[in-house]
Amino acid sequence: MESPVFRLSGVHKQYGEGEAAVLALRGVDFTVESGELVVLLGPSGSGKSTLLNILGGLDRPTAGQALFRDLDLATAGDAEITHYRRHHVGFVFQFYNLIASLTARENVELVTEVADDPMPAEEALALVGLAARSGHFPAQLSGGEQQRVAIARAIAKRPTVLLCDEPTGALDVATGIRVIEAIIEANERLGTTTLLITHNADIAQVGDRVVRFADGAIRSIETNAQRRKPSELNW
Repeated sequence: MESPVFRLSGVHKQYGEGEAAVLALRGVDFTVESGELVVLLGPSGSGKSTLLNILGGLDRPTAGQALFRDLDLATAGDAEITHYRRHHVGFVFQFYNLIASLTARENVELVTEVADDPMPAEEALALVGLAARSGHFPAQLSGGEQQRVAIARAIAKRPTVLLCDEPTGALDVATGIRVIEAIIEANERLGTTTLLITHNADIAQVGDRVVRFADGAIRSIETNAQRRKPSELNW
């Protein structure tokens, strides 16, 4: 049986010192299996993004152990973390961070140039339903199309994990459905272990498990008996 992709034990994250200290994570214990789609659910400020940043190697815990397979993200050297981010992690944020002077294809190719075994940019764009828009610049694309380009860019390097922080937060319902469908497609077709942050309880139904956060701690972990399709949700 394949070992978990992530194992977190007693993870704390504190910002600041003394009276100004803010405890963003309070003793998080959590395991993510290979190929899972896990939804992190909770209000703003509950610790979801802090956890995702630690899992993505963008931040380190103040205390505790955060393992990606056998690599401890809490104690690994800077070179090891850089290698981890470059070769194993794909990020999708609420804002698309596309380069305005590059086409959709060229934005995706930025990632494929540094990956070991990249997916052709055209194939990644086709996977998110944008094959016909590959030659368009971001200004010529809708918000949802730009977000799907961002997803294509993230998955083009065939990452082990895809980390999505409120990817539908700036989108209308119909567009959000298409974006979530693209994330699910990547998870199912590529087997990419996926963590998706949202504050929308309905979106939580698309995952294998739902992890509910409040005040920097996990309050519950629930298993969905069956994934729901985004189009079936009451947005």
